Amino acid sequence: MSSLGDGSPDIVRQSRTVLVVDDSPVDRHFVGGIVQKLDGWQASFAANGREAMESMGRSLPDLVLTDMLMDEMDGLDLVQAIRNRYPSVPVILMTAHGSEDVAIKALQKGAASYVPKKSMARDLDETIEQVYSAAKTNQNQRRILDCLTQQDSHFTLENDTSLISPLLGHLEENVARLRLCEQSGLVLLGVALHEALTNAILHGNLGVGSELRETDEKKYHRLIEERQSIAPYRDRRVYLTASLTRKEAKFVIRDEGDGFDPATLPDPTDPSNLGHVSGRGLLLIQTFMDHVEHNEKGNQITMIKRGGI
Repeated sequence: MSSLGDGSPDIVRQSRTVLVVDDSPVDRHFVGGIVQKLDGWQASFAANGREAMESMGRSLPDLVLTDMLMDEMDGLDLVQAIRNRYPSVPVILMTAHGSEDVAIKALQKGAASYVPKKSMARDLDETIEQVYSAAKTNQNQRRILDCLTQQDSHFTLENDTSLISPLLGHLEENVARLRLCEQSGLVLLGVALHEALTNAILHGNLGVGSELRETDEKKYHRLIEERQSIAPYRDRRVYLTASLTRKEAKFVIRDEGDGFDPATLPDPTDPSNLGHVSGRGLLLIQTFMDHVEHNEKGNQITMIKRGGI
């Protein structure tokens, strides 16, 4: 049996499995039930971080979904252990009131995303698919091109979020060729770009605020679908410029929406904002990127990630 490249040979990888880690049997059952209903996904379980690492030693999951506050090896320690031993396996945090400070530290240590427990039934599916699509870059297509030292590319996107995943696969492959980061760093980079592109399409070009999703999920998606087919929203485009060198990756994303006042953005490092849908994307972007800035109009974001991600 061959090695998976994580420094741990002879480990069998199951197909599309989420390892749910929580010391509450009730919460494990609840979250596992949600996972089992997702198309193409199955759940396995561990009661704490130590059990999770033992389970991963026998069979690597595709994703780990972990609670933050556990008596034996909590979520922060688990994130660090997985980053060190299995860097290709992304970790999603389950956050609850009282775990915000630890969750932010875990994101800074390498967790790929988070889902508040109170919105688990609504948001888990989308978060899993987003993180998985950022993590599944084909290893066989990521050979290093030693002669490549710089690459600039420009993309014009319609308001179709299904274009984001293949675009991320292309960008991640180019970043890998330039040796800017390891596999786990690519996942975090992909999550940040996914958030920024989604914001540009939905909030920028289509003008649908994330606050609506918190109050009326059905109306939120109905408005998105409606605006994709009517002027002026359908005619707007998102422009992405990627400038990659061996020292840094610079991404500039601009939409054709009305923009906003960047000064009104909530502080993404404030733990009290962790449970709000409206601040989630910005928190992930600012956590995973080294430099983030908006233009004065608020319809363009520049993100820089330096080598050694």
